[in-house]
Amino acid sequence: MAKVIIHATVTLDGFMADVDGGVDWMNGFPSAPGDEDVVGRVTRELGAIVGGANRAQTIDAGEVPYGGTLGVPVYLMTHSAHEPIEKDGVTYTFVVDDIAQAVESAKRAARDRWVSLLGGSISRQCLELGLVDEIQLHVVPILLGEGISLFTGLSKRIKLERVETSAFASETHLRYRVLA
Repeated sequence: MAKVIIHATVTLDGFMADVDGGVDWMNGFPSAPGDEDVVGRVTRELGAIVGGANRAQTIDAGEVPYGGTLGVPVYLMTHSAHEPIEKDGVTYTFVVDDIAQAVESAKRAARDRWVSLLGGSISRQCLELGLVDEIQLHVVPILLGEGISLFTGLSKRIKLERVETSAFASETHLRYRVLA
């Protein structure tokens, strides 16, 4: 059965993007083969993606949001119906207002592989609904001071159990199992 994960790169102070949504701060840090192995495992295990449709509004204009390069199905949350879009062998399915349905559809498509949740809002909603199995974070050694937080706004506490930690060149990689 598919595992649902939150997979993100964050700053040491917990931001997944700067105040303008930029992620240029992720670049320019040394990496080691171990870092590549950790990220490569996610890429190999990934079976589907659930994200927000605002990133997909430019598919027709040539942008390839989320997993286009990974070749896995992408399920996009939206507030209005839209026909699926197929681009470069990837099907982008739009799901109206039902995050649990989007995750269930992604799990069926992923089979025994992982479903990655992308974005703070999607991740928080799924955590609160008890749909997340694991959180995998890559912590970059930089402090932004302000930005878009991955977890700020959760309406309840979520207990976690550490599965694995590793650090190589500059990033620290964290894996936690979601308990409740």
